[in-house]
Amino acid sequence: MAAHNDMGKMGEELAAAYLPSKSFLILHRNWRHMKLEVDFIAARGNILHFIEVKCRSSSKNGHPEEAMSKKKIRNLINAAEQFLYLYPSWTKIQIDVLAITLCNAGNPEYFFIEDVYE
Repeated sequence: MAAHNDMGKMGEELAAAYLPSKSFLILHRNWRHMKLEVDFIAARGNILHFIEVKCRSSSKNGHPEEAMSKKKIRNLINAAEQFLYLYPSWTKIQIDVLAITLCNAGNPEYFFIEDVYE
């Protein structure tokens, strides 16, 4: 498996531990609809969060959140629309990014960006 795939899996594992510590209830992980994919769909309070995880081994070549393109945000919005079509009981949603940078000391740094829009 390619190194970037390993990094992505590690980031998702870290996110799976981090999100509940911030009062999120993870409802779906790697939710897919056709060609659309969302890393995490989680609830906190009465808001449904569509969360993209970006992970980097360092910030040497830029911060992980800088890898979020307009196209990826548009795909998350489209996935959210499809999810809401299938599960219409949710009325409040957010598109979020969880950026994780792995430090040399082994302690990841988390940067959670809420309510991302194009």
